[in-house]
Amino acid sequence: MFTPQGPTARELTVQALSSVEHGYDLLARKFDATPFRTPDPILSAVTDALRPLGPFDAGLDLCCGTGAGLSVLRSLCAGRVTGVDFSAGMLAEARRADPTATLIRADALSLPFTPSFDLAVSFGAFGHFLPKDQLTLFRQIHRSLRPGGLLTFPLPAPPPVGSRAYWTLLGFDAVMRVRNALWRPPFVMYYRTFRLADVRDRLTRTGFTVETRPITSLGHQKNGSPRCRLVLARKP
Repeated sequence: MFTPQGPTARELTVQALSSVEHGYDLLARKFDATPFRTPDPILSAVTDALRPLGPFDAGLDLCCGTGAGLSVLRSLCAGRVTGVDFSAGMLAEARRADPTATLIRADALSLPFTPSFDLAVSFGAFGHFLPKDQLTLFRQIHRSLRPGGLLTFPLPAPPPVGSRAYWTLLGFDAVMRVRNALWRPPFVMYYRTFRLADVRDRLTRTGFTVETRPITSLGHQKNGSPRCRLVLARKP
């Protein structure tokens, strides 16, 4: 799963025993050499799916990390492109990737923006927010969007019950719960706490109108359902 340029087992262990912020500061230099970076096919598929919904002016990449999602905004937005993350190390790498983007260090649960964005995207970050915090997160994004603004993100389908991926994710979340019960500071990262039905309900309660669209270019599961859907939450 990891390239020779990626982090060592020792480095991953140190990261996992740190806070989320400090852990990503430690991992930042090697993050793009891990499987945790959003794959280019997903970035391209989301860009293609969003292009007919434009044009967009100002764009926001929420929890931008090393800046992979900034390329999506560059392809779609005519105005300024902004990335926000609370890891200084990840933002430093994003600055190398896109020196002209506006990059801001901030907590996504307390965004420093007035309604100024037409499009907000996020890739792979929502596992860092416990269910009890998701309403606050969505309210912060809603407040940062202009009327008619769009929050969008890909949401992979859960793996089939009993499959290898199912047990892998279940095991990972179990280990993280034990780790957080025994060790401080906590490292919040779970794969099974961001389910479509719950997300749709919380987005609607925040004031968004919500729809989903299959990203057909990413394929289908054996039962014919899409492997990934694009969530489209619009501020009326």
